[in-house]
Amino acid sequence: MTGARRPSQGSPGGAGTPVLDVHGAALQRGDRELWSGLDLTVQPGEFIAVLGPSGSGKTTLLRSILGLQPLSAGEISVAGEPVRKGNRRIGYIPQQRSLAPDTSMRARDLVALGVQGSRFGLPVPHRGDRAKVDRLLAAVGAAHYADRRVGLLSGGEQQRLRVGQALADEPSLLLCDEPLSNLDLANQVAVTDIIDRQRREREAAVLFVTHDINPILGRVDRILYIAGGRFVLGAPEEVLQSRVLTELYGTPVFVLRAGDRLVVVGVPDAEPHHEHDHGSAA
Repeated sequence: MTGARRPSQGSPGGAGTPVLDVHGAALQRGDRELWSGLDLTVQPGEFIAVLGPSGSGKTTLLRSILGLQPLSAGEISVAGEPVRKGNRRIGYIPQQRSLAPDTSMRARDLVALGVQGSRFGLPVPHRGDRAKVDRLLAAVGAAHYADRRVGLLSGGEQQRLRVGQALADEPSLLLCDEPLSNLDLANQVAVTDIIDRQRREREAAVLFVTHDINPILGRVDRILYIAGGRFVLGAPEEVLQSRVLTELYGTPVFVLRAGDRLVVVGVPDAEPHHEHDHGSAA
């Protein structure tokens, strides 16, 4: 089902080559179509949140941009070039998953993989690599534990290192796959600040998959919301409305404000895992 309702097609950033251009894209998983007819143009410095229930195709979209998952229709280009594996213009930040306590690698070694890992063959240190790693550690607030074993670090400390890895090549596009999951509020704020600083200072575009819009809501330019094989694209105030999400899901959905947080309720039980602190959804 295409069913793409788009409250707003415009994007900030003016003319020029988009960082990301998705045109007529469709994705299938087996016999099931995740979505189709997706058009998305992202300009330098733009922050796009990607929302939707588990299984709706959010992470699969990131994999397609990384050149790891072929589309069933349409095309994707990054900085005017077709997608390909190992594109150094793209930085990727995964969901936080704790490393084993007995992992012997140091914090600086993990960041160094981002500095050396994009070269062909085995990672080989080059002149200037240590200084670059030190700059990245400082940029993500990890310099004071640079020589500690990563397995002994907290989840938030490990996630800062993954952000440092992703920033190694000064990417023009940051793909963030639920990077705040399993982090406490303080670390959610810290990691979001680092990502947002890269966007502001280097005009890196950000595509940020999340189950909770609240930690990033004040920074988001547009939201791509995918559910039930359909999607809606627009500014936050256009998308996060009871009427819009009710139309998207085909059943009554309510967007409520609780203090400074948004709560979405009424999402069908068949799509149970999405929460913007949302009680049961989004």
